[in-house]
Amino acid sequence: MLTIIGCGNLNRCDDAVGVIVAQRLQQYLSQNPHPNVRIFDCGTAGMEVMFQARGSQQLIIIDASSTGSEAGAVFEVPGTELEQLPEPSYNLHDFRWDHALAAGRRIFQDNFPQDVSVYLIEAECLEFGWELSPSVEQAAEKVFQILLKTINSTEVHQSPVQPPTPTPNP
Repeated sequence: MLTIIGCGNLNRCDDAVGVIVAQRLQQYLSQNPHPNVRIFDCGTAGMEVMFQARGSQQLIIIDASSTGSEAGAVFEVPGTELEQLPEPSYNLHDFRWDHALAAGRRIFQDNFPQDVSVYLIEAECLEFGWELSPSVEQAAEKVFQILLKTINSTEVHQSPVQPPTPTPNP
């Protein structure tokens, strides 16, 4: 199972890019269903990322970044490079998707995806608003096309696990 999760805040201009890409992919899947692909808009809910990823073999997260790089730059980063456990807290509002990766791996162990990729799109504007900047809109289209190829190359039928062949007793 491939799970794709878009993260971000729809009210903060370019921070919405992950959510917008996920919503477009959901529209695509509604017209072109695929039994082994799930798409979620998790917004800013890191805990939801952890639970939606559970049971998948492959996980892709899309989000905005703010690293000082050129606006619209796209980075594909292995999830293991970004995951980190959160500081102890009772406040789940501070639990982000990078925390979800580390916590999910610890809690769910083998039932959490080992193959995790994160597409980060460098934001230009993180002010309040609903529009993507032109450079981020172009980057969103690029990531959307990459993920369409990934979806369309995902196997429709997974091979069933074969039980071990019994060996005769001598």
